[in-house]
Amino acid sequence: MRVRTIPVTAGVSVLLLLTGCGAADMTKQASPFAGAQGAGTVTLSVQSWVGAQANVGVAQYLLEHELGYRVDTVQVDEVPAWDALSQGRVDAILEDWGHPDQEKRYVRDKKTIVAGGGLGVTGHIGWYVPTYFARQHPDVTDWKNLNKYAGRLRTAESGGKGQLLDGSPSYVTNDKALVGNLKLDYQVVFAGSEAAQITQMKQFAKEQKPFLTYWYSPQWLFKKVPMTEVKLPAYKEGCDADTAKVACAYPHTPLQKYLNTDFAKNGGRAAAFLKKFRWTTEDQNEVSLMIANDKMSAQDAAKKWVDSHPSTWRAWLS
Repeated sequence: MRVRTIPVTAGVSVLLLLTGCGAADMTKQASPFAGAQGAGTVTLSVQSWVGAQANVGVAQYLLEHELGYRVDTVQVDEVPAWDALSQGRVDAILEDWGHPDQEKRYVRDKKTIVAGGGLGVTGHIGWYVPTYFARQHPDVTDWKNLNKYAGRLRTAESGGKGQLLDGSPSYVTNDKALVGNLKLDYQVVFAGSEAAQITQMKQFAKEQKPFLTYWYSPQWLFKKVPMTEVKLPAYKEGCDADTAKVACAYPHTPLQKYLNTDFAKNGGRAAAFLKKFRWTTEDQNEVSLMIANDKMSAQDAAKKWVDSHPSTWRAWLS
């Protein structure tokens, strides 16, 4: 994803690794507790979008309060996170949106990372317009008609073209290629982060202005700003293999967990717990809403969710 992307979860200690896709590997600055033998510590990679913070918040709370581990969290962008996981500088990634190149390199070839099972949540990236605009102009939901509305979607930042609002430049997206390959009169404009993107969308919605944005589900904002997806050319297996030639929609992706191989073998109850950690889109959105909208800390939101869903999480500890 983006994927993805932004804010940080609360942790025993948090290190911000300000790396972008293609930037130098800064994973050597990650937690010194990762991979500690017999120390009762676990280090989790937390991606910057709020859904990932929700995963880590709940996992951290249960690891600390039910299993007695010390948990350290490290924020690092999507691709560098795989490097950190391979090197044992973090023990687990709890939400991966699909990185086949990294999976081939580390899971199948180097075998330094193992699959940790599905998260239970299916992710989908797409282009969206606010539902109030889609109701006024139903044909805007077909990509073939987007150029018709480019003038309505122009902003000061889009250089005379319609604006396609993206989040962080560190997100892995196909949007620039899509705009070019579909011959759309639009400019991709990066808000800078998920939080900044949300702020812009909420402001547009408050003023009932039209906008076109890259967005994804699951995401709590849909409950506050209803949005309707624009239909891009249908996704077919392999249509996004060449990122320069992409001219199709994003797939629906069952989100996956990955563990460092040594941690998976020697991580004891913590590793077993993380393999069993599996919840629903509704669960994740419930915690995400508390963090992002209600301004609760990740740990306070996790505690509230844990207190009200014992039948769900107790199965992860068995």
